[in-house]
Amino acid sequence: MNYSRQRELILKVLKETPIHPTADEIYSALKKYLPNISLATVYRNLNQLALNGEIKKIENLETCAHFDHNIHKHHHFICIKCNKIYDIPQEVSKDIEKKVSSLTGLQVTGHNISFQGICNACQHKKTTL
Repeated sequence: MNYSRQRELILKVLKETPIHPTADEIYSALKKYLPNISLATVYRNLNQLALNGEIKKIENLETCAHFDHNIHKHHHFICIKCNKIYDIPQEVSKDIEKKVSSLTGLQVTGHNISFQGICNACQHKKTTL
């Protein structure tokens, strides 16, 4: 994939955002660096980066995809209150593929695990009525 300043800035914004932003959120953050960038350009570059394995595209969590600069094996935690996505180390499910294979006889070639719950920030927010 050829170098592009737009793609470089998209990766920069993605790496600076630990909560796995959507394309719209990345687009909003990019506007201060590239005021003339289009949302279509952001989507096109994110999809290309994901196809090339440089980022992860996290789908089926909500109505829109989220993006993750961390391409190493890990899991996700999705807050059911604010919809932010956090990384969970793979160590929480050490040897899960081997365990599944040995218990079922199935040949596991990969897995995706996501946890749902309430993040620390939302747990500490005071509810006002």
